[in-house]
Amino acid sequence: MTEQMWIEKLGLEAHPEGGYFKQTNKSEQLIPTKRGERALHTAILFLLNTESPSHFHRLKADELWFFHDGQPLTVHCIFPDGTYRAVQLGKDLVQGQQLSFSVPAGTIFGSTVVTGFALVSCVVTPGFEFEDFELFTQAELLNDYPQHSEIIQHLAYRELP
Repeated sequence: MTEQMWIEKLGLEAHPEGGYFKQTNKSEQLIPTKRGERALHTAILFLLNTESPSHFHRLKADELWFFHDGQPLTVHCIFPDGTYRAVQLGKDLVQGQQLSFSVPAGTIFGSTVVTGFALVSCVVTPGFEFEDFELFTQAELLNDYPQHSEIIQHLAYRELP
């Protein structure tokens, strides 16, 4: 299927961090957190392409990524200790790609696709709420992580949308 077919068939909409998404599941079970009650988990389908990457953001919960279709996708992580790691999701396990990856809570991360598009699922636990989501500008991140300036200039907004 083409990128546009996936977007239409799945009913995906533009996401504030980039790409297209649709929430597919939100647990009815609630759990207490420091930020109030949250669903046990939430899940989305998420499509990214070369023109619309996932810009640098941070969640207050773990996020599990699962690759489904398209081209390899790279998850770019700046961990709380300032270290950087790029993890490639895709089907070519021989080349070191992974089918899934867990981004720990508090990690600043974004994702890119070099050619075409990638379709993934993301599961957040405890469940995603927009008040637990933080987007960053280049200036904010360059101040704290100047050693990662190249990827920050690529994946952080100059100004928030």
